[in-house]
Amino acid sequence: MQQDTQPIAGARTRPLPPRPVLVPAEGENGLFSQSWFPVALAAELAPGQVLGLPFLDGRIVVFRGPDGKPQAMSAYCPHLGADLSVGKVVDSRVQCAFHHWEYDVSGACVKTGVGDPPPPAACLFTFPTQERFGIIWVFNGETPLFELPQLPYPDAELHFGAYRMGQELRCDPWVFAANTPDMQHLKVVHKIQFDAQDPHELVKWHEFGMEFSYSGTHQGGVPIANTAGILGTSVFYRWGMYGGYWRCNVTGFSMPRPGHHEVFSCSLVRAGPQAQEHLDDVLRVSRRTVGEDKDILNTIHYRQGLLTKADVTLGRFLRYLRSYPRAHPSADFIN
Repeated sequence: MQQDTQPIAGARTRPLPPRPVLVPAEGENGLFSQSWFPVALAAELAPGQVLGLPFLDGRIVVFRGPDGKPQAMSAYCPHLGADLSVGKVVDSRVQCAFHHWEYDVSGACVKTGVGDPPPPAACLFTFPTQERFGIIWVFNGETPLFELPQLPYPDAELHFGAYRMGQELRCDPWVFAANTPDMQHLKVVHKIQFDAQDPHELVKWHEFGMEFSYSGTHQGGVPIANTAGILGTSVFYRWGMYGGYWRCNVTGFSMPRPGHHEVFSCSLVRAGPQAQEHLDDVLRVSRRTVGEDKDILNTIHYRQGLLTKADVTLGRFLRYLRSYPRAHPSADFIN
């Protein structure tokens, strides 16, 4: 019988949509963005404590050195692979619980439990690490490509509070970062109204991120004058006037495993008699903003599809992400 191939009355034919343009996923081909990632709140790491944490596609330990500064290193002892997080700090060195091999802040094994000379190759991978904004940050690489944000006021003149979301979101860190250059998202989800047209022409691009300043109103008609930016693929910052006071947020998106991240954020205000009142307000708005994004990012299947003229900055940011440096020099150590 001959098949009827006539179109159904009233049906419309549509062209196939373009194939989606993808940003490389974290961990794709064994590589990760070379960016600063938060791993813990500073308050979570006491002197003498060894924290074991998931990072990239493996595991690290973080402890405080003799100067109190945190240091992140690969977690597995090169002797037989014991997890150093179940060890302890001895004389500012991490001691493995299994055979008491000890590693200094450079990652070198300087002592064994039975007194044998440490093998010259017995060492851990040491990550660039810093404590700032009440958060411990670790860089994926041997040398940082950029520094964390420099604020308009010295840290000592600011009153701050840091928190972590406490829940992993099921998407890569860059997906949350992409909300900042997404002008449609700022207006529709967070109810920001710009004083002028979308500020695409005001965006300043540099090798490791972007920044733009704008004025307008936030939810409830609160006047705002912001400078906002992204560094790397995982650091967001915003500062400026919110109503009648200056506020700032520095937010990092962690990398505990491919396809997941957690939000770490620090809110900052100018020190003074009303500092705590202002800080409480900024923290409230910050948590509200993260809450507005949470369910979206927990279910998104992010891909560049059909963009409009409102997506000029977002489109350029996605091109930036597709060419961003990726590496994994610690792969043989943290797995």
